[in-house]
Amino acid sequence: MNIRKVIVTIEETHSEAGRAIDPATRKAVAAAVIENPFSGTYVEDLFELMDYGAELGDLIEKKTVDTLGIMPADAESYGKAAMVGKNGELEHPAAILHSKLGTPLRCQVKKGAALVPSSKKRGGPGQDLDVSLGHKDAAYMRSHFGGIEIRVNDAPRPNEILVAVAVTDSGRPLPRVGGLKMSEIESKDGLR
Repeated sequence: MNIRKVIVTIEETHSEAGRAIDPATRKAVAAAVIENPFSGTYVEDLFELMDYGAELGDLIEKKTVDTLGIMPADAESYGKAAMVGKNGELEHPAAILHSKLGTPLRCQVKKGAALVPSSKKRGGPGQDLDVSLGHKDAAYMRSHFGGIEIRVNDAPRPNEILVAVAVTDSGRPLPRVGGLKMSEIESKDGLR
């Protein structure tokens, strides 16, 4: 796998609707820009890209937890996304985001019973990539539905893929649309 660059950012929200958020809600996103070995050609077997997902999982997922400065078990939400350049096809980021990337993410955040939200798209340099977020152990935690975006001014180029993973240490600031509370999480099936 040829990695051109890795990007890591953190977003902290200290105030919302004129109210102080203490402690601040925090989200970290890490992304890698990689060469797409299948640009411009149809390939039946995409297992190479699935293996890339496993490698990227180990690389960028650890960076999110490290950036937040938390213990892995203290992560609350996660998500993944990828954008393929114009010479690739949507199945390329789908292969990378396959469970081989999700498994290391679950290990990184200590459990991860819930499905990892994901999105895939085609785009070009400087285009926003939205990473959807959901609670790592309880999909019905409405307070943790959210997202973060990442934009890389020079990626993805036509023969590249931008792959991103996000982790949070909290839900949205000032949540009040109902749903499960943290104390109600059972974490048995990833739903509640």
